[in-house]
Amino acid sequence: MPSDAPLAAPADHHHDPHNDRPDETPAERADRHFVELLQELRVAQTGVQILFAFLLTLPFTARWVTITEPERVVYLCTLIAAASASAFLIAPVAVHRLTFQQGVKHAVVRTSDKLALIGLCCLVLSVIGAVFLIVDVVAGGLLAGILAAFIAGLFSTLWFVLPMRLVPGRR
Repeated sequence: MPSDAPLAAPADHHHDPHNDRPDETPAERADRHFVELLQELRVAQTGVQILFAFLLTLPFTARWVTITEPERVVYLCTLIAAASASAFLIAPVAVHRLTFQQGVKHAVVRTSDKLALIGLCCLVLSVIGAVFLIVDVVAGGLLAGILAAFIAGLFSTLWFVLPMRLVPGRR
């Protein structure tokens, strides 16, 4: 797999494990990290926007009148999780815009990283809730609970456990 990062630090440089490009300045690194984060957010934002739009339409469907009170609670929690995911995943753009050229790029990158992680957690919750609601309507509560638990485990493994296992010292 080709990579533009060197395999090892040059012998004349002190190896910094947080700097995969020893020749770039801290400002260049912050710029690159923010651009990388924005690219990642584009993927997540698209998914949450589609899910949020779907959830917004549900109360206007013919079958909505037949949902139970527990389904209504799950729907509202899922809707709030999707709205929150939208807010957290879009927030880095607002943070950047409102702090543009204020000399706080490092803080913007750190803050945006945290906002993105919270947004991803909200997105996971909204996907789990949506799966539960749909399966509950189609096949009943038991299967809905089982499949929602499976999806929770799948997302947890792929989005959190796997990345943490890639970091040395966190295995």
